[in-house]
Amino acid sequence: MAKLLTPSFPTMPWQDKPEGYTKPVWRYSENPIIPRDAIPTSNSVFNSAVVPFKTEGTDYQYAGVFRCDDREVSMNIFAGFSVDGIHWDINHEPITFQGEDPEVTRLEYRYDPRVVWIEDRYYVSWCNGYHGPTIGLGYTFDFKTFYQLENAFLPYNRNGVLFPRKIGGNFAMLSRPSDTGHTPFGDMFYSESPDMTYWGKHRFVFGTAGGWQSTKIGPGPCPIETDEGWLLIYHGVLTSCNGYVYRFGVALLDKDQPWKVLKRSRFYIMGPEETYELTGDVPNVTFPCATLTDGDTGRIAIYYGCADTVTGLAFTTIDELMQHLDQYPMR
Repeated sequence: MAKLLTPSFPTMPWQDKPEGYTKPVWRYSENPIIPRDAIPTSNSVFNSAVVPFKTEGTDYQYAGVFRCDDREVSMNIFAGFSVDGIHWDINHEPITFQGEDPEVTRLEYRYDPRVVWIEDRYYVSWCNGYHGPTIGLGYTFDFKTFYQLENAFLPYNRNGVLFPRKIGGNFAMLSRPSDTGHTPFGDMFYSESPDMTYWGKHRFVFGTAGGWQSTKIGPGPCPIETDEGWLLIYHGVLTSCNGYVYRFGVALLDKDQPWKVLKRSRFYIMGPEETYELTGDVPNVTFPCATLTDGDTGRIAIYYGCADTVTGLAFTTIDELMQHLDQYPMR
């Protein structure tokens, strides 16, 4: 059986799979975990990222960067902390990035963050407004002070997701080139950088397919390293007669050349079913952005946005996902 190459984390949020449940991913029974009005100004809190992080002098064991659209419905990202990974205290003011060039740090909009530990700090990536959407990058050591780096790409691009370690001596990232609008297309690409400033070695990873992933696809949480390759949870979009429907699936990428796809699911692993996923500002959306893993047990917790309104939590294991890939491979 495949194994997670991640640290032991026995205290991460977890619920066992319900008896008689046959699907590979199951929801937390108390979803949604973050309501739309979690801070005084928020219209919605969704598509956010969390990591283990011990805050000295407090009981906090987790930190995160959260997309909180305000009641003007402008998009920005906020830091937050949690004791248990389920109940969150989100700062009431958005992150203010420090940086050398005000041309880079100026704010148009920021949304859909991801967070990952690489070597000696936590890197944050997000969809950043700079004459259209592109990939913003920054880092923090304490989730109090944040430093912004150069934008990774020219507009237009979305869903920049960093790998948790260097590959071939370079930082590595997945992204989904886009357009200025609500992108009715989209394939996934891989890029590398020696310094988090200059990105190149762009490689096609995979594109749309039939059914639930026929309109566009894009990376979800940061890839998870296993002894068989990089486990990637990704989102796929179908254009229905009632608009877009967002679901998520799973793929396995080569460890040394992650643009090479070893396995990819034909069936999705989770999609909108519950009221809080079907109804909201943007109905019919389940959008994964972060995972917590326990390398000893193979457990995986998935944080996901629900109907672009609230935040949900779901669970699976490495065994469930690998079995799904083998049982329902892409044709």
